[in-house]
This record gives sequence, structure tokens and C-alpha cells, in this order.
Amino acid sequence: MKNPLTHLSDLKLGEKAIIDSFTDDTMALKLLEMGCTPGEMVQLDRIAPMGDPIAISVSGYLLSLRKEEASTVLVSPLK
Repeated sequence: MKNPLTHLSDLKLGEKAIIDSFTDDTMALKLLEMGCTPGEMVQLDRIAPMGDPIAISVSGYLLSLRKEEASTVLVSPLK
């Protein structure tokens, strides 16, 4: 059974997930160019003291995203 989808911005520190899809076409293009492709595993590595931005590991590097940007990415959390 597939895990329910959630937003990338809702992951907890250290949690891993698989990118499923995007809710914003403009932001999707930018994220795709940075290696955030469907099927790619991501991990939430850092959260700024005020909660925004966040840093995720994806495609072998650390990517910083605003929470608003991360909320456009639907992911399937890994257990």
C-alpha cells in the first residue's frame, strides 16, 4: 500500500520521502531544473531558527527552499 501524500514543507527534521508531483507548474519547472524530479528521494536536513527556509538533500546536494516553495511539492514519506 502506498503511503498517503503530504507536502514537502510538512516533513519533520531527518524524515525522508519520495517526490510524487507538483501543484504549481511554474515552480515545478524551477525545481525540476534543480534535480527535484518525481521518484527522487529527498530528506529534510535543516530548518532555519524561525522555521523558514528549509534545506533538503536531493540529487546528491543540499538545496535551500522557502516553505512556500516546498509546499508545492507532493511527496510520499518513507517509513
